[in-house]
Amino acid sequence: MAKLYDRYARPVYSLAMTILREQRAAEDVVQDAFLTFWRRPESYVEERGTFGPWILRVARNRSIDVVRRRSREHYESGDEATSILDRIVDPDPEPSDQLWSQTVASNVRSALVQLTEPQREVIELAYFRGLTQGEMAAQLGIPLGTIKTRVRTALRRLAEILDEAEVRSEWNDVP
Repeated sequence: MAKLYDRYARPVYSLAMTILREQRAAEDVVQDAFLTFWRRPESYVEERGTFGPWILRVARNRSIDVVRRRSREHYESGDEATSILDRIVDPDPEPSDQLWSQTVASNVRSALVQLTEPQREVIELAYFRGLTQGEMAAQLGIPLGTIKTRVRTALRRLAEILDEAEVRSEWNDVP
């Protein structure tokens, strides 16, 4: 578990920070994601893909749950404060965090370019606009089953591309 945490905690945190823009909430998401695996290791099914994309998906889902819960609380309270998504928590991140985030972002951008246009479209709608699969189906005028297939196929392809990139970068690090 320690090796998994050491390897994946930083990208999980970066993803949570990107979505939540709040350090404490991002840390909570990291803890929750790894506790999910600790308490229910059977929730990760190796045949469906590698651990990295799986733990990132868990973190993404937890982060979106937090955003939705806060949005509901914000709406219900009638508070006129700035939206959670509009706040910037850390205007001056550490250089190592900036470099890590830029590297991950670059790898993801490169991987997205390799997807087909329909695959890229559903990934962008889900991950960058936060739409549910039902909302994507309605917006695009496509059956829900087709959306689900595109998302599943796109995520698998994206995981393959990122795994290949990780293997190549690890080989480049070998002296």
